[in-house]
Amino acid sequence: MLEVAVIALRWLQYSGAVVLLGAPLFLLYSFSRDDGPNLSWARQTLALAAVVVAFGSLSALVAQTAVMAGSLTEALKPASLSFMITGTGLGMAMVARAAIALLGLVLVVAWKPGRAVWSLTAVLGLLVAASFAWTGHGAATEGPGGVVHLVADIIHAVAAALWLGALAALTILLSRRTDTDDPAIHHALHGFAGLGTLAVALLVVTGLVNSWFLVSPERLGSLGTSLYGQLLIAKLVLFVLMLGLAGDNRFRLTPSLGVTLKGAEDPVAALHRLRRSIAAETALGVAVLGLVAVMGTVPPPAAL
Repeated sequence: MLEVAVIALRWLQYSGAVVLLGAPLFLLYSFSRDDGPNLSWARQTLALAAVVVAFGSLSALVAQTAVMAGSLTEALKPASLSFMITGTGLGMAMVARAAIALLGLVLVVAWKPGRAVWSLTAVLGLLVAASFAWTGHGAATEGPGGVVHLVADIIHAVAAALWLGALAALTILLSRRTDTDDPAIHHALHGFAGLGTLAVALLVVTGLVNSWFLVSPERLGSLGTSLYGQLLIAKLVLFVLMLGLAGDNRFRLTPSLGVTLKGAEDPVAALHRLRRSIAAETALGVAVLGLVAVMGTVPPPAAL
């Protein structure tokens, strides 16, 4: 039961972290002025993401302590929590992650929404996203390749947050905009296309580097025989499905919406198709985060 809680709390932290980094970057990339369209929803979204990260991190600290101590009762003792926080890198990272998230919460609540807040929040989100790699499989590689693996894992985590966080922000924006000819939609779609392309390129390159260290070339043939390998294959399948939807959005649905808006046709149907496709891509992204949460608790083939 505790192991399930650890995985669920990992997923919760990942979900909040991608929004905390990807959403403000998407806003910065898509909207060039503070006095642009009404983005009041952005403050609520970023505040919720910060709360999710802080709550998930502190709860995960207790859950992970319980796993190590053997029971939840033992985990709640000050001595156990103190050892976890001061004696382990994982505990320190969780506390630091929660502190950064709470700082982000204060930032987005206290300051007027705009480029300054989005920039600072993105920096905090970057620190949160990088912290997962620092305490994950990427930090466990020893020898000369350790730094390479760690850097690749950090970039991989950041790239995933760029894509999934921007995707979440776009989903919210499209669901809240009711005017089909609203210029904000065009800004958002173009902004997402740029972020998405960069993120995918980084994910592919760093994913190959991570697989070299975690799986190793000689074990590729037997990848499906281990639980980690099976989860990795499932993750790749979902990634390919997301790429298919992203490509369809960029090269067919978005241009179709543009043509419709320029003509005399009603754009409602075209926008509905785009919203539905973006929502499906977001759902796949949530599933990917779930798989990653499980993979973080499973030893990779190279470690066996």
